[in-house]
Parts: sequence; C-alpha cells; structure tokens
Amino acid sequence: MKRILLPIVALTAISLGVCAKKSHDMALQRNLKTFNAMVKTLEENYVDSIRIDEAFKAASNAMLNTVDPYTEYYTADDRDALMKMTTGEYAGIGSYITEYNGYVCISQPIDGSPAAKAGLMPGDRIIKVDTVATKGAKSADVSKLLKGTPGTDVYIEVNRPYVADSLLSFTVTREKVAEKSVPYFGMVSPTTGYIRLTSYISNSAKEITAALDSLKKTPGFSKLILDLRGNGGGLVESAIDILGNFLPKGTQVLRTSGSGKERIYKTTHTPSFPDMPLVVLTDGGTASASEITAGALQDLDRAVLVGNRSFGKGLVQNIFPLPHEASLKVTVAKYYIPSGRLIQALDYSRRNPDGTVARTPDSLTNVYYTSRGREVRDGGGLQPDSVVKNNNYSDILYNLVTKNRIFDFANKYRATHPEAIPLDKFEITDDVYADFTEFVVDGDMKYDTSFDALIKELRKQADEQGYMTPDNDSTLSVLEKSLGSDLKRDLEFKKGEIKDYLAEEIATRYYGDSGRVAVEIRTDPVVEAAIGILESPEYDAILRKVDDAKLKTQNPKRK
Repeated sequence: MKRILLPIVALTAISLGVCAKKSHDMALQRNLKTFNAMVKTLEENYVDSIRIDEAFKAASNAMLNTVDPYTEYYTADDRDALMKMTTGEYAGIGSYITEYNGYVCISQPIDGSPAAKAGLMPGDRIIKVDTVATKGAKSADVSKLLKGTPGTDVYIEVNRPYVADSLLSFTVTREKVAEKSVPYFGMVSPTTGYIRLTSYISNSAKEITAALDSLKKTPGFSKLILDLRGNGGGLVESAIDILGNFLPKGTQVLRTSGSGKERIYKTTHTPSFPDMPLVVLTDGGTASASEITAGALQDLDRAVLVGNRSFGKGLVQNIFPLPHEASLKVTVAKYYIPSGRLIQALDYSRRNPDGTVARTPDSLTNVYYTSRGREVRDGGGLQPDSVVKNNNYSDILYNLVTKNRIFDFANKYRATHPEAIPLDKFEITDDVYADFTEFVVDGDMKYDTSFDALIKELRKQADEQGYMTPDNDSTLSVLEKSLGSDLKRDLEFKKGEIKDYLAEEIATRYYGDSGRVAVEIRTDPVVEAAIGILESPEYDAILRKVDDAKLKTQNPKRK
C-alpha cells in the first residue's frame, strides 16, 4: 500500500504546485490588463492632463513598497545615483552640499576633488551657478547644475561668511570624481593599526590593500582594527576580495540562495595577513556587505567583533535593465555566512495587518556555531563578541549640531586662522572653547532638552488629573529650573564631549575627512576597547577553542 501511496502523494504535490503557478500567472495577467485599462481611462477622461511620468513612478514605487525597501526603480534620470552607488564615481565638482538659511551651501569638498583644488570651503553659500541664481533652490536642483561632462567648466559664485571680501567666484573644471571608501588609516598604538571602511564599491578592495601595504611598512605593526561602523554595504564581490586578505585561499565565506538558484563564494587569492590579530568594529549602521565581512570573520573565528549589534540585512540585490534606460534593483537572494546562519532581522514576506514588519525577537532566533564551537545566533544582525556602548549625544550637543552652531564656528575659526596646526598636535584649548561659548551665547540659541519635554508633560497630566496644587506647581518649577535648558550651564557641564566634536569639525576644515577620523578616534571608547582586547590575553580568551568532543556534539557533521 505504501508503495502505491508515495507516488500518488508526490503527484498530488506536483499538481498543487502547477495549479498554484497557473493561478498566480492568471492573477498577474488579470491585474496587468486592469492596470492598462485604468491608465487609458484616466488619460482619456480626467478633467486635467496627467503627469504621466510622475504618476507611473509613484505607482511603480507603491508596488515595490509591498516587497521590501531594497527593491527599487530607477529612471534614466537616476543613472548618476545608480552609478555612484555601485562605483562611487560621478562627474562633477566633488563636494557635499546642504540647504541652510535659504541657500545651498558647500558642506564639505571631497578630498582631492575639483572643488577642493579650486578653493571652495565648507560654509560657502552658493548664490549662482553659471547664469542661474540659486537663492531658495533645493540641493537636488543645484546638484544637477554642478554635475556635468568631465572636462567642462562651471562658473560658481559664493558668499563666504566671516571674511572681508565675502563675494567670491570660481571657475571649476568638472572631473570624474571617485569617492574614497577608506577615508583614513593609521596607527592607534605602537603595535595596532586602524582602517576605516565606509562603503563597498568597485575600488574598496584595492583601497584596503593599499592601506594594509602602507601599514605593513610601519615598525611595530602587528595587530589591526577594521572599523565597519556606519558602513551600509554595497558590492558583495568587494566583501569577498577584502576577506581574502585575512583568510586562506579557497575559504568558503558566503552562500546565496534564491529563486531556486544557489551560489557559493570563496576567497580567491593568497592572504597577506592570515594570522594577524584582528578586531572588527560594528554598530547599528553596519549592514549588508559589511555584515558579510564581519560575519564571515566571526564565524571562522578569524576576528573578534567589538561594538554594538549590526543592522541585520541578509538580502542580496541585482540590477536589471529596463526599457528607455531605466533600471530595477531587485532582491534576488538571501545570504548565509559560514556557520550557516541568515542574519536578516526583518521578514518582509510576513507583514503585520497594518503593513509594518516586526524585527525577529531574540527568543525566536536559532543557535549556530563558529568553526571553534562558539555560539552565535541568526536573525537580528551580528552580536559583537564584546559590547561597548557608543557615546550618546547630550541634548545640548544635539542642538549645537542640528542648529549648525558648531558648523558655523568651525567656518569662522578657519577664516580667522588660515595656518593649519599639525594634526598630531591639534586640540581645542580652553581659550578656543571660551570663544565658542561666547559665539553660541551671543547667538542666543533656543532649544529644549528631554527634561523640558518631561516637565511639560508632567504639568499637563497634573492639570488634567486635578493634581496641580500650588505645592506641586512649585515643585515642578524647581525641577524646571534645575533640569531644564540653561545654555551657559549646559555648555560648561558638557564641555568635554562638545570639545571633542568641535575638534573633529575644525580638523575637517584643514585636513578633510581623514582629519575628522584621525581626531575622532583619539577619544573613541570603542576603539579604546578594541586596542585593550588586542593587546591583552582577552583576545585569545574570546577566540577560545572548544574541545573536539563538544564540537561533535554541537555539530554531528563535523569531522
């Protein structure tokens, strides 16, 4: 009987699969036909003309929003953004810009870019590009004016605050600009090198190799920190190439699976640093390709992860061409790191009734094991081997940054101090901080703290519930005075963290992004913790070996 039933069950399963596929295809054809009819009816009968390109893009994006946030539609006009995302390259003057006080301003020229070579500075207010006045314009509009064919010139007029001759003009020759994915590398102790990687683009692996080759020439270099914090990822191939610096040739570091297709990725070259002690820094902004790097090194017990839990993006996208030079970036697979785990935090195929997606709770994650038998978990990103909390912004620092008080003072300081201080001696002295305090106080910055909001809510609740007696009102007033916003008091109380951020901003004016990172990591608690782990027995203790008997119990397939 069983011999007869099995084929019948199999046949039934195949039949159900065929029926489901046929039903899906019929629904697709029906909805496409309905959509075409709807567009035609709207075009023929709507009282006004339809902005068909905008309407189609909105409809396309609405459909893609039901899938996941990484599947995206790009029109022909979006080609520059798509190219920049994958290669880090675009044609223009090479500067970040921002909207500020009714103008688009230079935020930071990219190191070595045409903008930097021409002398454009952070804070410069762009008032004209060629013949187009730009007051009140949006950043996207000014960006289009600044970009163009390499070798062509663009005329830019700016107003530079805090200098006598504030109206300046520049003729900048556009170039093919390549953003760096390694803004800084250097030694952070006599024996420990440091590399910050900010993206995974086509040149990332070459930049990492160049940084490693340079560090290798430094006497004493024997340990490494790879900083992937804030790195949102990019090209999978770059991650595989970078892993090849630290793992034996032919090591499997990734498996992708989707649409019935599976692909295995292995390192392809002999490593330059197969045994060097390595710490990788992660945080909530570490995602995608950077999680592939960090996850593979953790699973293979090749590095210690330090910092905070990563984002949790275990999905892979490919870019497909569409008619009329449009493109579609599509999620085509899930990826699995060497232990076999999928670190995707959100399951977009299972949405709540309101369309939202819940993060996988830790209680529902599964245990996997590294090559030496250490426990790791799937879902919800990568959990560091050593958790170190980042510094949280205080209310006063948050407001100084968002209200551009630090940005403005850094511009003023650079305008009045043209000579650069050597980076290794750069610091914010008490005299400079006193000038900054005066600058902020004279500007009469208004802001609320989280305590202000709490006290305001307490007053509201006490009044609504009938508890607002004279005594309670007096008590809240005392709290308001002692815990509420007080500009002079807060500037002094949070002097240390404000000085650190101010130093980073001013260093950028003289040394660009590399200067910012160099100053930032001096007081970075996560970097400090990483150095401590690398230069102590804790490193080997974390990457401990588990005895063979336990390994076989954890993974029966292990030989």
